[in-house]
Amino acid sequence: MTAPPSHITHPKTIKSFVTRAGRTTTGQAKALAELGPKFVLPFQQTPLNATEVFGRAAPLIMEIGFGMGDATAHIAAVRPEDDFLCCEVHEPGVGALLKRVGEQGLGNIRILQHDAVEVLEHMLTPNSLDGVHVFFPDPWHKLRHHKRRLIQAPFVQQLLGRMKTGAYLHVATDWQPYAEHILAVLQAEAGLANASSRADGFADQPSYRPLTKFENRGLRLGHGVWDLVFKKA
Repeated sequence: MTAPPSHITHPKTIKSFVTRAGRTTTGQAKALAELGPKFVLPFQQTPLNATEVFGRAAPLIMEIGFGMGDATAHIAAVRPEDDFLCCEVHEPGVGALLKRVGEQGLGNIRILQHDAVEVLEHMLTPNSLDGVHVFFPDPWHKLRHHKRRLIQAPFVQQLLGRMKTGAYLHVATDWQPYAEHILAVLQAEAGLANASSRADGFADQPSYRPLTKFENRGLRLGHGVWDLVFKKA
């Protein structure tokens, strides 16, 4: 591999994703081909008209990094009154969620196969989001990689600029040190108020968020999961 030029250091902009390898299955490819044109939106540098895209005026929830879409499809099904704008760059995950959209007849999901940081910057206007979901972001375990973590003050401030007053931010992680880091970042933000009354600052798992297969496996092994729910003051 060619080494980067000596003057280039760590990138200054945080990305909302980590590039992953993975094979798209036949079913996922079929869903991409058949449903992609309707449910996958092109990235653009002009504001999104959510009413036009979804065909109605409804609360808009942004999900950042939905993996294989299990939780996303479940939440969209149990909250049909809300619309979900979902960002994921991993093509097998996009195909998997599209497959669920087709199987379950979900009309309240639209997907952007693009970096959520750029979507926030270019496609969403101030006070346009009623909620944000960030479930199991990469914890970047090693100390030297902590600066790559998504949940940091500049990113939270960017989210706040797009959230309505009273809108919520729901983050979940299965890595306790990252949970403590996220809690500290959110508590330090004057524009946010903790929606939980628990003494430890974490939230009980909201009823709409299901346990994923990965999460169930972790819980059986004794691993914890931490939910954090804050609202824009």
